[in-house]
Amino acid sequence: MSNQKAQVMLVDDHAMMRDGITLLVNKEPDMKVCAEAGDGSEALALLKKNGRVDIVLLDITLRTVPGFEVIKGMHLLLPALPVLFVSMHDEEVYAERALQVGGRGYVSKQETGAVLLTAIREVLKGNIYLSKKMHVKLLRKITTGYSEPEQLINTLTVSEFEVFHLIGAGHSSQEIARLLNRSVNTIETHRFNIRAKLNLKDGADLIRYASQWNLAELRKAMS
Repeated sequence: MSNQKAQVMLVDDHAMMRDGITLLVNKEPDMKVCAEAGDGSEALALLKKNGRVDIVLLDITLRTVPGFEVIKGMHLLLPALPVLFVSMHDEEVYAERALQVGGRGYVSKQETGAVLLTAIREVLKGNIYLSKKMHVKLLRKITTGYSEPEQLINTLTVSEFEVFHLIGAGHSSQEIARLLNRSVNTIETHRFNIRAKLNLKDGADLIRYASQWNLAELRKAMS
């Protein structure tokens, strides 16, 4: 890296969170926040105007388009742009998916500021950042060819998981299709596959299960 400060973009729908991270980052001698956005469309518009961004800190849950979709748009604009996911969601559920969609790491919002700064620097070096716990889990999966017994939710693909999350947030198939820029038929296919994988008998069961799962994740993040 040169002597210039690394340019950090923040994408999070909570202004207070952005303010806190900005204060943390701007105290460091080697990095500074150059842009902030409250949702995905705003972030993409900023990147189109200013490609001078070295790393993006991206939340998974945003007001409109989910972070797993936003990163796709970012990489269409800047294929080599490193993205570090910073989220309140359970790392064991989301971290591997974050890597699958092109993220360079995952940091829980429950971690300290020092951990976040370490993660930023690792990603800027070209490395992947995960907690030690996730490193062990993924290495075991790679070396043994199987993962530890997990919840059925972990059998969902990235696309199915996005749909599942949005169902739990109360969105209809038409709304999900609009948010993810996909056809309603595609969303309905995902819903069918999700129900099959989770052993749910009908759409009402799916909505109930997804809503309860989202609520449990929120409580876990706040505990």
